[in-house]
Amino acid sequence: MSPAPVPIGDGVRLGGGELVCVAGPCVVEGRDVTLAIAEGVARAAADAGLPAVFKASFDKANRTSVRGFRGIGVDAALEVLREVGEQTGLPVQTDIHLPEQAQAAAEVAQVLQIPAFLCRQTDLLQAAGATGRPVAIKKGQFVAPDDMRHAAEKALAGGAPGVVLVERGTSFGYRELVVDLRALPAMRALGHPVVFDATHSVQRPSAAGDRSGGDRRMAPPLLRAAVAAGVDGVFMEVHVDPDRALSDGPNTLPLAALPALLRQVRAIHELVGSWSPDDDLGL
Repeated sequence: MSPAPVPIGDGVRLGGGELVCVAGPCVVEGRDVTLAIAEGVARAAADAGLPAVFKASFDKANRTSVRGFRGIGVDAALEVLREVGEQTGLPVQTDIHLPEQAQAAAEVAQVLQIPAFLCRQTDLLQAAGATGRPVAIKKGQFVAPDDMRHAAEKALAGGAPGVVLVERGTSFGYRELVVDLRALPAMRALGHPVVFDATHSVQRPSAAGDRSGGDRRMAPPLLRAAVAAGVDGVFMEVHVDPDRALSDGPNTLPLAALPALLRQVRAIHELVGSWSPDDDLGL
C-alpha cells in the first residue's frame, strides 16, 4: 500500500513525492535564537529546492534529570512558535506530552508530534487527532515497525486528517540505539508517509550522566541511507552552536551544515524517485 499524502500547510505535503525537510532546535531556548535557526532552516531548504517544516518543542517534559532545561515556559514558547510561522512562512511542528496541551499547541502548529516514549498513549493520540491537525508519531524505541499501525489507528480514530510515522532508532541494550533500515519500508507499507529522524537515532540516552549523550558525526551517513531507502521526509535537530544547546547538544547538527546535507539528500531522492512498496522488482 502506497502512503496517502498528508497535507501539512502552505502547499507542503508529506508522501506526495517530494522530500520534505523537518528541522529546528530540540527546544525553544528563547525568541532570538529560535528565529535565527528558523530563518536558517528556511534559507537552506529553499537553496536545496526542498519544502521545509520547522520543529521545536515548547516544553521538554521527558528530560533525563529534574535539573535538565525544559524551556522558557509554555505560553512564552508557544508565542515564539507562532512568530516563527508568521515570519518565515514555514509550517510549524511541535510535540505534546499531555492531552490537555493538544488544543493550545494546535493553535500555533500545523503538525502535532507524539514523542516516542508516548506512542502507545491512547488519550494523547486521540486528543492530538481531535484538533484536526496531522499527527506525526515517533516510533517508540521498544516498538516493532508493524505495530505502529495501532498508534496510527488511534490518532485517526480521534479525528486526525492524516498520520506521519517517524523512525528514530531502536533500543540495543542500555544507552544505545541502532537503526534498522528495514523499518522504513515496513512502516511505509502501512499506508502512511515515513520521516527519518537522523539526530535522535544517534542519541545515547542518559549516557552523559544526568543528560543524554550522542554522536552527531553518525547522523549524516544514516540520513543518506534512509533517503536511499525511500523515506518521505528527513528530520534533523539543528542549532547555531550545538555544543551550547540547552538540550540534545551532542546529537544536534550545526545549522551551517544543513545546506550541504540537504543538497546531498535531494540528489539521492531524485535518483531513487518516489518509491512504493510495490516497486521493488515485484518481490
